Amino acid sequence: MTALAHEKQQKIDLVNLARSLFERGYSVGGAGNISVRLDNNRFLVTPTGSSLGRLQADDLSVLDSDGNLLEGKKPSKESVFHLAIYKRNPACHAIVHLHSTYLTALSCLAGLDTENAIKAFTPYYVMRVGKLPVIPYYRPGSPEIARELSERALDAKAFLLANHGVVVCGSDLFDAVDNTEELEETAKLMFLLQTQKVRYLTDDEVNDLKNRGK
Repeated sequence: MTALAHEKQQKIDLVNLARSLFERGYSVGGAGNISVRLDNNRFLVTPTGSSLGRLQADDLSVLDSDGNLLEGKKPSKESVFHLAIYKRNPACHAIVHLHSTYLTALSCLAGLDTENAIKAFTPYYVMRVGKLPVIPYYRPGSPEIARELSERALDAKAFLLANHGVVVCGSDLFDAVDNTEELEETAKLMFLLQTQKVRYLTDDEVNDLKNRGK
């Protein structure tokens, strides 16, 4: 596949995956943004104020690593933290940021373990995400979010933004979306089980799952 054909396919995949997330209620209105690494110096990002359910491939923003707009519409103001993660973590090739219901509800709780907001109780959470560090609250679009995520970009695949939502990385667009869906389902289960006695996975069980992924 030529570079041009690959870029066209990435745009199509992003639009389709974004629409799927929107139609299933993972995103509402103009909330959330998605990006993907096109090559070493170009990135595809959803435009500012756009609905994930109504994206057009030709409108998607193409940015260089410094955030300069190369083509498409003006990018989301949160593209800054997407680029910060890409610069720090070369293994990250796609990022999904959502204000999905259960993860956003979780992000609003006081007293979360900032190193890992969800203690492992399913193997799928461990295999897909592993852990969920919490980034302190900053207003949406604040450069402090980018700074925090850049500093911790190698620590985890996903991050909970306090009182805001979630940021999830992946090896490609499909991986990032799959990771996000598994994480949202884990948060949903966490709320469903909050009045029950939960059997959490032991450290040995968690380590066994992690080792099998290597």
